Amino acid sequence: MELVCLDLEGVLIPEIWIAFAEKTGIESLRATTRDIPDYDVLMKQRLRILDENKLGLHEIQQVIHEMEPLPGAVEFVEWVRSEFQLIILSDTFYEFAKPFMQKLGWPTLFCHKLEVDSTGKVTNYKLRQKDPKRQSIRSFHALNYKCIAAGDSYNDTTMLGEADIGFLFDAPQNVIDEFPQFTAVNGYDALKEQILAARDNLSTES
Repeated sequence: MELVCLDLEGVLIPEIWIAFAEKTGIESLRATTRDIPDYDVLMKQRLRILDENKLGLHEIQQVIHEMEPLPGAVEFVEWVRSEFQLIILSDTFYEFAKPFMQKLGWPTLFCHKLEVDSTGKVTNYKLRQKDPKRQSIRSFHALNYKCIAAGDSYNDTTMLGEADIGFLFDAPQNVIDEFPQFTAVNGYDALKEQILAARDNLSTES
């Protein structure tokens, strides 16, 4: 049995922090895991900026509710779920992702949680575990699943490396250049073809 494991932001939905940066005009909030590989460094920077500008969860969620999945993402998720078991492995937070999960048809999501005080201030973040995307793939392997994975950023590369077959999807050139071992794919139609070919390859191997 094959699982398809997908990143969320940049693969199925727009980058939330970029949208929030555009809404607030705070350019430094545009940084994502495409720019800063160390997720802890990135999140500490984000929390500091939120605190300095007196912005909290409510303001971020207001922007999220105005956002939509990427064009074609809903149909792509429907297709994946008709052919495979689908797990979304993301470094976002449940407090951010719920509206998108509804729009995507409630696929299974593994991600993190925020710590928020009574005023709505984001005080900290709670990672599910260290290197959670790779650890998830390892666990699926322990359950005798084959894993086909796709992501777009630095924080996806350990997941792609742990998967039986991994793809960079609509990734920036700097990530493609640094990780040439992963096939770079652009667009959902091309990703569908690659996923089906990966399934055929895995079936042949087994």
